[in-house]
Amino acid sequence: MDNQRTILWGLFAAMAFLTWSQWQTQRPPPPPVIATPASSEAALGELPSLPEPPDGPAISATPDLPGFDPALPSVPLTPSRQLISVITDVLELEIDPVGGSLVSARLPAYPVSKDTPDVPVQLLNSDPARLYVLTGGFVDGSQDAPTHQARLTAEAYSYELSAGQDVIEVPLRWQNEAGLQLEKIYRFTRGRYDIELEYRVRNNSASDWRAVNYLQLTRAHNPPDRSMFDVDSYSFDGPVFYDTKKYDKLKPKDFPTDPLNRTLTGGWLAAIQHHFLSAIVPPPGAEYTYDSRYTGNTYTLRATGPALTVAAGAEARVEAMLFVGPKLQKMLDETAPGLALTVDYGMLAILARPLFWLLQQVHNYVGNWGWAIILVTVLIKLAFYKLTETSGRSMAKMRKLAPRLKTLQERYKDDRQQLSAKMMELYKTEKVNPAAGCLPMLIQIPFFIAFYWVLLESVEMRQEPFALWITDLSSRDPFFVLPLMMGVAMYVQQKLNPAPPDPIQAKVMTILPVMFTVFFAFFPAGLVLYWLTNSVLSVAQQWNINRKMGAD
Repeated sequence: MDNQRTILWGLFAAMAFLTWSQWQTQRPPPPPVIATPASSEAALGELPSLPEPPDGPAISATPDLPGFDPALPSVPLTPSRQLISVITDVLELEIDPVGGSLVSARLPAYPVSKDTPDVPVQLLNSDPARLYVLTGGFVDGSQDAPTHQARLTAEAYSYELSAGQDVIEVPLRWQNEAGLQLEKIYRFTRGRYDIELEYRVRNNSASDWRAVNYLQLTRAHNPPDRSMFDVDSYSFDGPVFYDTKKYDKLKPKDFPTDPLNRTLTGGWLAAIQHHFLSAIVPPPGAEYTYDSRYTGNTYTLRATGPALTVAAGAEARVEAMLFVGPKLQKMLDETAPGLALTVDYGMLAILARPLFWLLQQVHNYVGNWGWAIILVTVLIKLAFYKLTETSGRSMAKMRKLAPRLKTLQERYKDDRQQLSAKMMELYKTEKVNPAAGCLPMLIQIPFFIAFYWVLLESVEMRQEPFALWITDLSSRDPFFVLPLMMGVAMYVQQKLNPAPPDPIQAKVMTILPVMFTVFFAFFPAGLVLYWLTNSVLSVAQQWNINRKMGAD
């Protein structure tokens, strides 16, 4: 190997090319959404059969109703004309009295774009084309059960977290003629995106009541096409499942032939997208069955609890947690074990998570994510200083040998074998190992890639300003100043290092700063700031090494 720097730049170029190629790979377009007069509640019925309660009556099937779940009763569905509004300091929600379903959720602290601060990100949605709801209920084998299609009554249709109030409770009630009473209670807490869900059952009938509780998430599957111009398209968009040991990204189009079907204690289900998610978290001590369905372009995830028996005159409670909001890692960890895995750092998560922790600690001190990126880049550079110094010294020695290598190339240009032998002899005489700098640089690459994903995936940096014209670190530099500065820094760094002996390699190396400038022009500004800082520090380090070794 004539020049270890050629290998290093080749690795970075390959990494950039692979990233660019992945972004350009278009996902197959989602199936067209066919508008039907059915309400969004009807779409929620498309599920495989729920298990029957032990010793309970048979569940009536209704095969004459296309797409209707035979495990659920044939209740006439009437779209709710009035939804229940719930406003907290971080959430704006709507609850449908039919089933007590969460059918709309807006995040006022997270606008879709900084240019439209009054248009918040919306996760849950009852629009059939963008269907995305959280619901649940009970089945008992009868046509009169509190399923997600049963109509509940509310005490009020508007709730708002007032000053000095930390929790809002939203109760919805249902009862049948036999005397069975059910209360479905949502609890929303100030500053929190996790939502407590509690069912209270009172059996005032003359016989025991046997039922099965279920929670389900239904969403239209319309992931964005991969594009280097759209930051939101970088991340996985779809259903995920956690079984207390393994975190799996699920493919909805595989559900017809390979549906989710797991029974275990613990775990959760979620639908994720870039920076945001909605999740169902059953109680940790109960055994739940997790299953899935994909119909049309809509997938449904369901968690079905153990059979519940409530004796005549007795009461029972069933609790669960929901999460609707941004992927704030601390809050996700507090909500459920493993839920922070939805912040997808990929295969290098083992490095990325400590790096994020470090970045957050620095941010807590300086109060600006841009400066935090710069300072953490400096810390990483210091941590690898000795390793990069080894590489730099090797490059400096190679730079001093460049004239002699060029002479050898001219003398033995027609004899490649002799040229290689003479070059190896020169390296041995001068005690230069052209590969000496490769390993230290290769060790750093996983850390660089891990930091890349930290900056890309962490919602904490979404739409955060840095300084001057950089008002959003998660979007590209609007004037392309940072990418141009980065390109210049890479060019200077290249000039400080020895040119490859091969003329073709030399030309390729000359083009690389231009290629990287084009690639990074559309990257989020935070990523470009990181690479610019790293390049400037590398220039300073190599210049200092060259100066000390007289290789200028």
